Parts: sequence; structure tokens; C-alpha cells
Amino acid sequence: MNYIVLDLEWNQSNTGEEPEVKEIPFEIIDIGAIKLDENRIMIDEFNQLVKPSVYQHMHKITSNLIHLQMRDLQKGQPFVKVISDFFLWSGRNNVFCTWGPLDLYELQRNMRYYHLEPLSETPIKFLDVQKLFSIAYEDGKSRRNLEYAIDFLKIEKDIPFHRAFSDAYYTARILSCLDEATLENYSIDTFVLPRNRKEEIHVMFHDYMKYISREFPGKQKALEDREVISTKCYLCHKNIRRKIRWFSPNGKHYYSISLCPVHGYMKSKIRIRKSENDGVFVVKTSKFISEEDCQKIIEKRNQAKQHHKTKK
Repeated sequence: MNYIVLDLEWNQSNTGEEPEVKEIPFEIIDIGAIKLDENRIMIDEFNQLVKPSVYQHMHKITSNLIHLQMRDLQKGQPFVKVISDFFLWSGRNNVFCTWGPLDLYELQRNMRYYHLEPLSETPIKFLDVQKLFSIAYEDGKSRRNLEYAIDFLKIEKDIPFHRAFSDAYYTARILSCLDEATLENYSIDTFVLPRNRKEEIHVMFHDYMKYISREFPGKQKALEDREVISTKCYLCHKNIRRKIRWFSPNGKHYYSISLCPVHGYMKSKIRIRKSENDGVFVVKTSKFISEEDCQKIIEKRNQAKQHHKTKK
């Protein structure tokens, strides 16, 4: 098994020059990747520009960031050719690794635009090295930029940042520094969602449980689903009584507190997310917390109630 450390640069509609194409708001213009063997040693590299076909004007922010102009991109190959070369180089049965959660999602969106065979029929496991860096060296919640992590680990900055290949290279260097236990905290890309209840994802990590639902036509239908709103102890696998019913401070995130007689207070959080098909899906996490943290959730609920009364 190899690790494919991938980084993409993309262009988007240049406001006032050309309209956004809904099916492909971000057009990939640069693909860089590093291949690592099972011991996370660099064994190969990939670096190609993509000739644009959707947006013919370079967005100012993109140009300033990656120091490329449209005339540079004209030297590249069409996306279909580049991505074909990429998969020929990488192979299909590898672990993708990226800095942040966006690259794999946008890669699949670009592939769908060109009617290419999907990467997978189900959600894809991958390593978000940005998240893993936070888990290994910080609080697990912060998200640092790539150069910060390189400086923190005292890795030599021997090539410039902000091009696809260089950012893949530095991400690979960081990945090589992480221990095996940290790599167990994989991420799940949700460009392709579970197709039915049987395919829904239930995965337990070191100190929390994650559930990813199938697609629903709207938020109300999602919140009526018994699996979405269930609060089951993920350690003893029994339904447990809710001490605080589901509430939302903002209409997007929902919280509840349940009490397991064996393992204590369990916080559950529902995130409502939009799908590519204009529906919604749910990401629910559950985690055991202290009484002090439980009190913070109660305070958040009380603030939400007060806010609701004020609006009325």
C-alpha cells in the first residue's frame, strides 16, 4: 500500500469577467502529488499544469497566491488527459492524503463535470494531514496553515510554497513525522454519500463516535429519522436516557446530553450539511464529557432559549 499526498490549485469565476458555472465553481489548474511507500518514504512525484476550459480569466486572488498567469496555463494539458496520467501514475488502491478536507472533494467535482468514472461509489477514507498535525501537536481542534506546521517541526523550506507540487511535498514531509497512532484518525470524504440506511457510516475513534447519514430531501426529514436523533451509548451499545433534549443555537448544529449509568454523560452533536444534489445529510458525533462540560452545554441551551424568546 502507498500513500498519495495530493495538492490542487484551482481557479474560479473572476467577478465581472465571466459567470460562475454551478457544476464546477472551482476549476483545477495545477495538480501536484508525492507517492510514499508503506514506511512513508518518498518514492515518486507528479507535477502537471491543467489547461483551463471553463474559466478563461484568472481570479486576482488565485494569481497572487500561486504566481501563475493564464499564459502559463496554456502550456498545460486538458484536465481529462492530466487526470488520466495522474491515475496511471498513482494507481487506484492507495490512501489519499491532503492538507485540509477540500482537495479530494473538488477533484471529484471536476471529474464529474467531465463525466469521468467516479473515484468510488461510497464515501472515501483519507488522511487530512492538517487535522492530524493538530491532533499530534496541538489541541486537535485548531487548523494551522502549512507553513506554520513546517516551521513548528523545523523542516527545511527548500522550495517555495503555494504551488500544488510544493505544497504536496511539504505535506508529505509532515506526514512522515507523525506516529502510527495518529494516523488512525482518518477522515471521510462525503462527495459521494451512503445510498441507503445499510451503507450509513458508523465509526468509533479513540474518544468519540462518528455517524454519517444517507441523503435526505430536507432538514426536517433528516431530523425525523430515528437513527439521526438516537442517543445510544457507543461503548455498551444500549439506548440511554436524554438529560437534555435536542436543541439548536443556530439552526445548523443540534446538541443533546444523555446519561449512561456506566460511562457517564455523553454529548451528541448533529451537523446538517448540504449535499451535491441539493438535499441534506447529517454528520453526528458523540463523545463522553465531564460534568463541567455538561454544564457548558446546559448554558448554551439556556442562551438559545433566551435568544428565541427575544426574537419572538
